Amino acid sequence: MSTQTRPTASPWLARFRTGIAGVAESLATPLVPADYLDLVSPLRAGADLRGRIVAITPETPDAATVTIRPGRGWLGHRPGQYIRIGVDVDGVRNWRAYSLTHGPDQPAGTISITVKAIENGVVSNHLVRRTRPGTLVMLDQATGEFCLPERLPGKVLFVTAGSGITPVMGMLRHHLDDLEDVVLVHSAPTASDVVFGRRLRAYAASGRLTLHERATDEVGMLDLAELDSLVPDWREREAWTCGPTGLLDAAEAHWEAEGLADRHHVERFRPTVIEPGEGGTVTFAASGKVVEADGATPILDAGEDAGVLLPSGCRMGICFGCVSTLRQGAVRDLRNGEITVAEPGDDLPVQTCVNAAAGPCEIDR
Repeated sequence: MSTQTRPTASPWLARFRTGIAGVAESLATPLVPADYLDLVSPLRAGADLRGRIVAITPETPDAATVTIRPGRGWLGHRPGQYIRIGVDVDGVRNWRAYSLTHGPDQPAGTISITVKAIENGVVSNHLVRRTRPGTLVMLDQATGEFCLPERLPGKVLFVTAGSGITPVMGMLRHHLDDLEDVVLVHSAPTASDVVFGRRLRAYAASGRLTLHERATDEVGMLDLAELDSLVPDWREREAWTCGPTGLLDAAEAHWEAEGLADRHHVERFRPTVIEPGEGGTVTFAASGKVVEADGATPILDAGEDAGVLLPSGCRMGICFGCVSTLRQGAVRDLRNGEITVAEPGDDLPVQTCVNAAAGPCEIDR
């Protein structure tokens, strides 16, 4: 039996194909064909990590669990870790950090965060009250060291308040059956404000943990000296604390005073919140130049006036020859007022000829 060999493409055909690909990419500038694939299949392998919200489940009147199906680049997490999520609100992309709260019984291929809406919280209120299933969000990989060790301690104490329960819930859902002795001291304004209250009380009723709830509207904030009566053996326990800054500061001082700082673990992630304004300091990272620019001067002009060499073309926002990377900060599109916000690590492309500083910002040039 003879075997036919497929003829190889001639050199001119290979050059033709390469040329066509180049034309396609040039026509797509500043997008490349991969960007259009993102529009069709945003969760595909190789795309920037995104997720699609598939469900929003109320937990309290002010809190909800957001279930997300991440793209194929998702690498998983350790219980107790958090992720940064990028949410577009009124034309501005905002990034916030939220703990992962799902357990091993989560529907396959999905993850969950639990968000408490805070007063004037742009992202938290948007997620809890306005977002609908089907919404696409940007994601970072999970990070953080607020986790149980591989070798689980015999006796554990969790001290939490408000949304500080969220990373602890992630740990409880994965590890409670493997822990021998768990005590949770949790504070919230009222019993109805306790996020995961029903589940935590069920754990306690079944004897799986000891729960001390504190309704701060009725009895005031927790004084850590009360641990001596609430949890008499607290000094023998490995402890994790998460909640408002005041609680964290007090807990660190309390364990330090007892000489037990090495047995105490604190979650202190503080997402950067960039408040857009009018004008600001523009830092050109590569050249080291720093200039003050008003809210009406294009970044391109401000940089050139300071002697920074920046790429440019039509200077009208048409050719995209001026695109540079916004490393962090906020800029405003002078054509429509749309604000772009970047936190460290976001690295967003912006047109310097039609964007002005909307607060301190850093450009990669």
